Amino acid sequence: MEFNEKLQELRKQKELTQEELAKVLFVSRTAISKWESGRGYPNIDSLKAIAKFFGVTIDELLSGDELLTIAEEDTKQKENRFRDLIFGLLDCSISMFFFLPFFRQTVDGILQDVSLLSLTEIASYSKTTYFVVVIEIIIWGVLTLVLRNCHQTFWEKSKSIISLALNSIGALLFIISPQPYAAAFLFIFLVIKVSMLINRQ
Repeated sequence: MEFNEKLQELRKQKELTQEELAKVLFVSRTAISKWESGRGYPNIDSLKAIAKFFGVTIDELLSGDELLTIAEEDTKQKENRFRDLIFGLLDCSISMFFFLPFFRQTVDGILQDVSLLSLTEIASYSKTTYFVVVIEIIIWGVLTLVLRNCHQTFWEKSKSIISLALNSIGALLFIISPQPYAAAFLFIFLVIKVSMLINRQ
């Protein structure tokens, strides 16, 4: 008997609906439905909670192959959460641009290194563009950190791509400007992100 059949049988023995079991396990009803239909497996923590609630061992719930599948999936989820943490922190750290001297300007023939907030000797549209790009990167970083446990298909597929795209746009903008310190900073972050995604493959 497969895990999904065992879970369904155990739930029915206790005369629980999927909704009631979901509340006991602190998961969504959709998760219970997914597990019982054989479209996925719970993570290790949920598996322990199921075994404890029904008074069975994990070995009784799962075959060897199923246990291996869950372990692999759990490892993958932990790697994804770690990657999201790094991506989010890198993007949020761009807020340093507002306060540290990453930007160059010339005042009375003298080259100065200033923060984005202190940058005055450039066209207003250029400064506005800098602000928009930097703020978008920071917002995406905050979203990445806040939604680390979100498993919506669109979010899972797009979060890293959008982070890389914003990072690339920022680096390109500061290379063209030219703002070498800001460009170098973003380029280093871009390399870190790309190498993490390559290592995941």
